[in-house]
Amino acid sequence: MAALGLLAQHPGSGYDLLRRFEKSMANVWPATQSQLYGELNKLAGAGLIEASAVGPRGRKEYRVTEAGRAELLRWITNPADDPPERSAGLLRIFLLDELPRDQARAHLLGLAHHSESEVERLKQLEASIDWDADEDTYGHAALEYGLRFNAMQAQWARDVAARLDK
Repeated sequence: MAALGLLAQHPGSGYDLLRRFEKSMANVWPATQSQLYGELNKLAGAGLIEASAVGPRGRKEYRVTEAGRAELLRWITNPADDPPERSAGLLRIFLLDELPRDQARAHLLGLAHHSESEVERLKQLEASIDWDADEDTYGHAALEYGLRFNAMQAQWARDVAARLDK
């Protein structure tokens, strides 16, 4: 749905879309070039996007079809349809009993450090963008979620590590 959503905002080629992924969506939905082009082929095959123009060197510009827009709106408004989320990180926490206590503590402190680094990286990203444009409201909201989530995760990991010291 990420590719469909970006194309709904602005038509573009696969290359254009990859650049937009890297600039705006990589923090919430990273994608490789091969994943993106595979997704474009799948969306086109399902009739959700179509090539609206062919540019130099055969580069196709894609746009969302009416069926694609309807599917995107259906998906946005029906989060209960999402499959259950899996978290490799929480699975690791669940299985920390398999490690000696000092290694479990080190893992938790490493998680806290990583989350704190993410907070700093996201703060720098936030400071580098002009958030006055109306079209950035939800991008900023997603970034704010990342800031809050990582701050919470860092504090939580430090709290659990401290309990191991008792």
